[in-house]
Amino acid sequence: MFKLSAHDTTVKREIQAGFITFITMAYILFVNPTILSEAGIPQDQAFSATIVATLIGTLLMGFYANLPIAVAPGMGLNAYFTYTLVIGEKIPYQTALSVVFVAGIIFLLLSLSPLRTKLIEVIPTTIKLAITGGIGLFIASLGLKMSGILVADPATLITIGSLTSPEALITLVGLLVAAILTVKRVPGGLLYAMVLSGVLAFLTGELTFSKTLIALPTLPEGILVANPLSAVQDVIQYGLFSGVLSFVLVTMFDTTGTMVAVGEQAGLIEEDGSLKNSERALLSDSTAMIVGSMFGTSPTTAYVESASGVAAGGRTGLTSVTVGILFALSAVFGPIVQSISSVPAITAPALLLVGALMLQNIKQIQWEDFSEAFTAFMIIIIMPLSGSIATGIAFGFIIYPIMKAVQKQRVHFLIYLFAVLFFIQLFFLH
Repeated sequence: MFKLSAHDTTVKREIQAGFITFITMAYILFVNPTILSEAGIPQDQAFSATIVATLIGTLLMGFYANLPIAVAPGMGLNAYFTYTLVIGEKIPYQTALSVVFVAGIIFLLLSLSPLRTKLIEVIPTTIKLAITGGIGLFIASLGLKMSGILVADPATLITIGSLTSPEALITLVGLLVAAILTVKRVPGGLLYAMVLSGVLAFLTGELTFSKTLIALPTLPEGILVANPLSAVQDVIQYGLFSGVLSFVLVTMFDTTGTMVAVGEQAGLIEEDGSLKNSERALLSDSTAMIVGSMFGTSPTTAYVESASGVAAGGRTGLTSVTVGILFALSAVFGPIVQSISSVPAITAPALLLVGALMLQNIKQIQWEDFSEAFTAFMIIIIMPLSGSIATGIAFGFIIYPIMKAVQKQRVHFLIYLFAVLFFIQLFFLH
């Protein structure tokens, strides 16, 4: 099934690679429920939904696409879901899940059509890279606020908090250890840093555990999105078209970019530059996105942490299947995860480190061309300061064609179409 011999690998090597990938991305079990709980989703519902979405996407990636790439709710996308859609637009989290559901359907249809390739090709690289960098700053700012390192100030809007508070100190220690382990290329370094932060939080009394440490997973709210027509009606009623478009664009860029990067590392790129079974891979991700929204989580994406498993020798879907099984086994540790997720100092370092890693991509932007630089700058700075990923994306799509028109450079008509749509949303529907 996995064609191990054709990929010059073994069962033992694939299972070891899957374990390493799991260790490097297991932090999502703690961080995702923490962020989604801010939107009002019960912690145990968000925890179970995280596992369901990860299990579906990763097993499909393994059995259907035969790729060593794991799928889970994406960092940045979960923050956009909570802080821009639910809190920013003042809508119920069930309505925001409808947005994810509709975006997942569109993503699924695009995965089956040639338009997917066209969209990826026509959208400027600068916008793609700037969106990733802006999201990195956005989630990093959340980590700083959650930990109390940055606090609100009436004069300057934001200022430094008390760095001697237990939460701030634990966050800084965890972040420093995570950064050091990342520099040393230690697989699972972020998870180990979170464990250290957890120990410190326990010793200082910030972290307490309930008497029940393990329990069967539950879905207290049940299935949250079940009717596609109702989901579409929610999007139309609240005018959440920019949310749908943002989810579709970001997941498509993120997933495609990650898959190509990991695929190159694993030697799975075809002669034409495309990833083997890329259509199946996108179908796996979009399916996980739809199912995840039904159970109560933000959009899924291919995880760049899969590269750690590939570095350990993972070459086939057996690596992904191993990851999926390990996530399924983690389902019984819900009470422990809920206790850990309730302490911001433990999860904040993950937001900060992932933010730093996402910001690395902006080095590929053509900063010497001011039209490119200005577009990127506006996207990157608007996202964290406005508290809205969608607003940053909108500014980028509006500014870019204007800059290129001044330079008398041609831009694909789809970019103009997006610019008009985002302009209407920003100035008339916001």
